[in-house]
Amino acid sequence: MARRLRFSIAQPITIIGFLLASFILVVLVAVASTPAFQTSDASHALTQAFYYANFAAGLYFIIALLMLATVWGAYRGHYEKEFRLTVSQRTLMLQTIGFMIYLLLGAMVFSKLEGWDFLDGVYWANFTLLTIGVGVDFTPKYHASRSLLFFYAIGGVVTVGLVIGSIRTLVLERGKQKFQARITEKKRESALSSIDFEKQKIRVGLFKKVSFSEDGKGMTEHERREQEFHVMRKIQDRAETRRRWMALAISATAAAALWLVGAAIFMVAERNQQWSYFVSLYFAYTSLLTIGYGDLQPMSNSGKPFFVFWTLLAVPTLTILISNMGDTVVKGFSDATIWLGELTVLPGETGVRSKIKSAFHNMTGGHLSRLLKTDEISTQQPNALNANESIRPRRNKNTSREDAGERGDPLERDIHFYHYLLARELRNLTRDVLASPPKKYTYQEWSYYLKLIGQDEGSTEGHRKPPIKVEKEAGKRKNKGADIGAGDEKEAHAESKPWSWLGNRSPLMGSKQEAEWILERLSLTLERELRKMRSPDLGEQREVPPISMKDLRRRVQKS
Repeated sequence: MARRLRFSIAQPITIIGFLLASFILVVLVAVASTPAFQTSDASHALTQAFYYANFAAGLYFIIALLMLATVWGAYRGHYEKEFRLTVSQRTLMLQTIGFMIYLLLGAMVFSKLEGWDFLDGVYWANFTLLTIGVGVDFTPKYHASRSLLFFYAIGGVVTVGLVIGSIRTLVLERGKQKFQARITEKKRESALSSIDFEKQKIRVGLFKKVSFSEDGKGMTEHERREQEFHVMRKIQDRAETRRRWMALAISATAAAALWLVGAAIFMVAERNQQWSYFVSLYFAYTSLLTIGYGDLQPMSNSGKPFFVFWTLLAVPTLTILISNMGDTVVKGFSDATIWLGELTVLPGETGVRSKIKSAFHNMTGGHLSRLLKTDEISTQQPNALNANESIRPRRNKNTSREDAGERGDPLERDIHFYHYLLARELRNLTRDVLASPPKKYTYQEWSYYLKLIGQDEGSTEGHRKPPIKVEKEAGKRKNKGADIGAGDEKEAHAESKPWSWLGNRSPLMGSKQEAEWILERLSLTLERELRKMRSPDLGEQREVPPISMKDLRRRVQKS
């Protein structure tokens, strides 16, 4: 973390350290279990420290195995051999370390004030900071400890909240981008392999087919590209829906396993209290949801350490589950409540009739809209912004451009105006990058932005047909150096390679947001244009802009 050593040196030291710590703990646990350390007294019992040592040995060994898997993955070339912590990773690690230190220091102080064993203090601090509150037998009884609790508890709750926020940022915000890119790639490959050339259909979902002409007969190049774009957008939407429900299913399975397996272990650990499996389920459920009635609590030396370990696992598990529910189930209930309210007591701006039409349109896939002769384009893309409203600049005075016009040099005037447009769109895109949810552009907007960077959607130059057969070799995609999504390439002129909206180099593929992709390309274009202005080669300096002055004037006049 401190970067005092190279990663290639620090990683082996860390792996060996975890393996050595695990081995030492296993030896100590094994020796402590022998008859030599057991008394003949029938009341003999293993302490909480024995079980904490078991948990620690297992965790150390798992960490070492994961780091060995990292070494193997880097050796096979799956990712870089050098690893640097991101800000989110570093923050989560530091906050987790801080929380554990805070918990253990509090356990030490309160165990001294209340006369508890230190590990009983750890148990108390755990259910206090996690706001479970099950310890009927462990409550502060003295004024000093009760006074200190006022500050200790609020500090612990804030620390737990920070850890939960970091987990959400690291696991959900960053992880879902890569997960989404992978699912989109799978859906894209599946769609391309399902093209019906006779019926000119392509499958974009399990029960969803749309019209698609692979050769584009009877279409202009612009129409063929627009067709590809809309198919790719449908694939994106289906992949996003699938990702959300898959993430919910995975997190729900993990939470259910934590509940059911935890209940089984509590039943075994608390057999002296004669807990049945149902009673253990009840206790585990009320503890997971931090209800904490206090009618049941672990009393054994094995139950208390497992409770601490189990509840700490529950923090990230339930955080991810609740967040995934917010993207799916909770969002569905929220949308349904708003929709029902607009139909009854809280009518929206669009009116009840439009709401009903929109609902039937979503359920019938747009067939009702066509029968009722409604505007199909507006219903298919209700959230899309009109290109004329969002991307056309307003008329502002450009001194350099007007001076060039007065000198009778229309080409220089056009170049100055082109640079002005690039700078203006960069300013607009900086707002789109920060938009939540991420901004998605219409095909007309994409066509405009691509033209600004030198790509004409109406020209076949730089285009290719969709790769109907996904080329693979030995389980890997050919051209491994080629990215998924042209926006992930580092080369400034990567867009010069032929690409398709349905190909793996499509700007809609990869982990970058659309606004981020366009912002990066426009920045490179403006940088290249300014470099030409400083070039002594006047021929290069006076190169015709990729977008015609006629188009520029039309956009300015309509804005």
